[in-house]
Amino acid sequence: MSFSFFKALRPKTPQEVAKSIKESFMALDTKTVVEVKALEKALEEIEKNFATMRTMLSGDGESEPNSDQISQLVEEICREDVLTLLIHKLPILGWEARKDLVHCWSILLKQKVECNYCCVEYIEQHLELLDFLVVCYDNKEIALSTGIMLRDCIKFPSLAKYILESASFVLFFKFVELANFDVASDAFSTFKDLLTKHPDVVSEFLNAHYDEFFDLYEKLLTSPNYVTRRQSLKLLSEFLLESPNTQIMRRYILEVRYMKVMMTLLRVFVANPNKPRDVKIILAKNKEKLLELLQNLSPGKGSEDEQFEEEKEFIIKEIGKVSV
Repeated sequence: MSFSFFKALRPKTPQEVAKSIKESFMALDTKTVVEVKALEKALEEIEKNFATMRTMLSGDGESEPNSDQISQLVEEICREDVLTLLIHKLPILGWEARKDLVHCWSILLKQKVECNYCCVEYIEQHLELLDFLVVCYDNKEIALSTGIMLRDCIKFPSLAKYILESASFVLFFKFVELANFDVASDAFSTFKDLLTKHPDVVSEFLNAHYDEFFDLYEKLLTSPNYVTRRQSLKLLSEFLLESPNTQIMRRYILEVRYMKVMMTLLRVFVANPNKPRDVKIILAKNKEKLLELLQNLSPGKGSEDEQFEEEKEFIIKEIGKVSV
């Protein structure tokens, strides 16, 4: 029996796994992939390597993963620039390979090597990868996969901060209203995480980009899509009521241009006897704050609009009745 047979049975080392993944990706860039069979073979090799990586990171169901091997694999993946390849080649991967990648992605990001999140640090040095993941919402074939990967990234304050402040962030105001419901819903989940996971980061962002952000957000609150309006109002109450955003909330609610939008939405919600339970919860949970803000609304700002004052009194009365 040949030596190569025993070699084939020997489990790959972390270094070999990282190298194999890189080589299989590089094969996609060769001229031979213009042939369909060559491309299929290259993609099959990637799929096999991903399965091997998944087993090394998660175990095989019978044995637990080896922590030392995981650490070595993470280091090699970063050293060999495999993370860049994983993201940039994602659009051409098959469904099975994408599924394994999404599973491995979360483990890779959370893995510490000597107290450092190596993969997070790698992304911090290659922030364009985050922009690429955001733009992938325009590709419905991979949007749900990249959405999960983005939300894993957003768990880390430094990565969330970059996305908020990047030019690609404004694309979320488009993505949350895409015609494809599944993609739009996923984009809204990512949008929500960006605005709620790290209150201090969000507060800093809102203070620096107040006008730009709320001008865009107002379009969501007045969207012709009822679901978008309702979700946006609920999200608004969540991040504005975070303690670091107290001053931002008061500034926002006391601006007539925004208050009129809020009043219109609140009027629809409180007047609806069959209002959704989540809306009732929002109103009940924030009853005292909403009443205080409405009652203390400067007469000088509201008295110019008689209808506005009438609606304010109606909403104050109706909110006072709300209970869950």
